[in-house]
Amino acid sequence: MNVSQDKMKQMQEQDKRIEKVLGGIKNRIAVFSGKGGVGKSTVAVNLAYGLVQQEIKVGLMDADITGPNIPQMVGLSGMPEMMDEHRILPQIKEGLRVISIAPMIPHDQPVIWRGPLRSGTISQFLADVVWDELDVLVTDLPPGTGDEVLTVSQKMLPQLAIVVTTPQEVSLLDCRRAVNMAKKLNIPKVAVVENMSGLICPKCGEDIDFFGTGGGERMAEQMGAAFLGRIPMEKQSRECGDNGTPVVLKYPESKTGEAFAQIARHVREMLQIA
Repeated sequence: MNVSQDKMKQMQEQDKRIEKVLGGIKNRIAVFSGKGGVGKSTVAVNLAYGLVQQEIKVGLMDADITGPNIPQMVGLSGMPEMMDEHRILPQIKEGLRVISIAPMIPHDQPVIWRGPLRSGTISQFLADVVWDELDVLVTDLPPGTGDEVLTVSQKMLPQLAIVVTTPQEVSLLDCRRAVNMAKKLNIPKVAVVENMSGLICPKCGEDIDFFGTGGGERMAEQMGAAFLGRIPMEKQSRECGDNGTPVVLKYPESKTGEAFAQIARHVREMLQIA
């Protein structure tokens, strides 16, 4: 058997493992955006925990291979354990199962990988992580429309794509592209979340129209996508992300915490999760 035949056989075996793993995951959600800096990972983390709070069994896969921030945002440390040569156990924090490449690379070391290596890592996560039975797998994708988005769409077969945007037009332009990409990839349901929708003043509690509001909802309506809700900016939300304590867990009664909880309920209804 030559090298190319051996590689093909390995890929076929991996695809079979992916198919088996996906058989135990009832619902799969891809969270992505047309551009960076819109708070996509914050949405993925708090959505996942919002579903956990509803007693739903949830996994979170960090597919942003060159910028893996999920462990920091959920307060995880240490390495995932290996069951054997192939099978990886996800780390668990507050009931959420998490896998990321971040613990596997030296701190502050850049991941300078071409597309095939990044996609290969995602495929390995899909094939070899022992999620057990999950109600929902949330995947946090890198910004843009690159190889990782294609790999997740083609191999994970998400039922729902959530595109994160901010209200201003420069973000909405890229969000429209992301919505159209999700449609071209035949993802059955596409939804939009408007992040950074107003700033809650930490001193007076006034809602300041900093970036504008409503742009994400209007765009979703124009493009035939569902609108899941608006998330304001609050000081404690940023602090929670830095400290590894998601706002939906630490400050559930804040406006941000309530917004994430409502979005999680909408997602549950869209996917008809019992």
